[in-house]
Amino acid sequence: QVQLAESGGGLAQAGDSLRLSCAASGRWLSTDTMGWFRQAPGKEREFVAAMSWRVGTKYADSVADRFTIARTKNLVYLEMRNLKPEDTAVYYCAVDPATTRLDDRASSYEYWGQGTQVTVSS
Repeated sequence: QVQLAESGGGLAQAGDSLRLSCAASGRWLSTDTMGWFRQAPGKEREFVAAMSWRVGTKYADSVADRFTIARTKNLVYLEMRNLKPEDTAVYYCAVDPATTRLDDRASSYEYWGQGTQVTVSS
């Protein structure tokens, strides 16, 4: 089992920056792909970003020029800049044990954190 714990969410105004963190523990391997997803009220969970040491990074088009995913040891970060109201959602950290893909499908991720709320006001 892999345990994931997100932190760093909160309230922000449009144009602000926030950094989310996710700590992995348990049977986690540094070669696992780690990703961020988000889910807004009434909407499906959507891909935000993913990172694999072996493959690189991948971003959703809606955040590619504003968000950055980074990893160090067992921590994965999501640096969010120029936040917009449409970024409001619960953000989830996830692990895909496959090491050579950057999948944007939630079904490929086996482990999930509990989520952290990000609310952006206009």
